[in-house]
Amino acid sequence: MNMLSKVNIAVFPKGFIDVLSDGSMSLLEWIEMAGTLEADGLEMYPRFLPDLTKPGLLEVKAAAERQGLQIPMMCSSPDFTHPDPQFRANEIENMKRMIRAMSVLGPDSFRSCRVLSGQRRAEVSREDGIRWTIDAIRQLLPFAEEHNVYLVMENHYKDGFWTAPEFAQKSEVFLDIIDQIDSPWFGVNYDPSNAIVAGEDPLALLERVKYRIITMHASDRHIKPGHSLEQLKQHDSAGYSSALLHGVIGEGLNDYDKIFAELRSVNFRGWISIEDGVNGLDEIHRSVTFVRRKIYEYLA
Repeated sequence: MNMLSKVNIAVFPKGFIDVLSDGSMSLLEWIEMAGTLEADGLEMYPRFLPDLTKPGLLEVKAAAERQGLQIPMMCSSPDFTHPDPQFRANEIENMKRMIRAMSVLGPDSFRSCRVLSGQRRAEVSREDGIRWTIDAIRQLLPFAEEHNVYLVMENHYKDGFWTAPEFAQKSEVFLDIIDQIDSPWFGVNYDPSNAIVAGEDPLALLERVKYRIITMHASDRHIKPGHSLEQLKQHDSAGYSSALLHGVIGEGLNDYDKIFAELRSVNFRGWISIEDGVNGLDEIHRSVTFVRRKIYEYLA
C-alpha cells in the first residue's frame, strides 16, 4: 500500500447531494464553493458526473486544481446483493466505469473507490449476500490494480438513494466479508458515525479494522430529541431517517480524541473525507478546522 507523507482532508457535500445529482447545481459551482473551505481535496459521487468521457473528467479535474484541490476518493455505491445475476454483473461494470474515472480524476499519489455490499433484501440470505459481495470485489481487484485505484469497503448505513439499509451494516457481517479478501489493493473506509447508527461501538470496530484502514469518513451524528436508534434501524424508505441529525464534527456522539489516538497507533497516513454540509457550508468549514486540529495533535 502506498503511504502518503501526511494526512489530507477531503470534503463531501452531503447537504447538496440532491441538487448536484439532478443538475440544479452544477459540479463546477460546488467545486468553486469547496475552494473556500480550506480542504485539500474533494470526494466525488457517481451522480455528480454526467460526463464520463476523458475530456469531461479532465475538465472537472482542472476546475478542482484551480481551487487547489485534488480528487482522491470516489463515493461509489455498488449493490452486489441483488438476487439477479445480470443485475450484479451490471453493478460490476458500473464499478469499472468508476475505477476508470478515478484513474483520470485522481492524483498519481492516491486514488480510491468505495465498495459496499448492497441493500439488505429480505429474500437474500446472509450466506448468499456475503458470497456475492466477495465474488464481485474479487472480480474488480485486478481491474483496480491495473488502474492504480484502491477499493475501500465502508462500514455503511445506507446510500441516500437506496430503499433498504446496507446488507453489511452490522459489523459481524462486514468483518466476515473483509476478512475473506486479501489484496494490497483492498482495505477499509472507516466511518465511526455509521457504527453508532448500527447500534455498535465505533471504537470497538476501529480496534478490529485499524490495520486495514486506507481512508476514513469523518462526520458526527446526533439523535433527534424524541427519537431513538431503533427508529434508524427500522427506516425502510429512500433517504435517511428523520431521527438522524448531522452536525459539526466534534460536537456529536463520536469521541474523536480516542479515534485519532487509535489512528496514531497504526501511523495512519491517508485521506479523511468530511461528510457534512446538511446545515450549510459554515458547518463544513468548522468541521475542516476541527479535523485539521486533530491531525496536528495526533498525526503530524
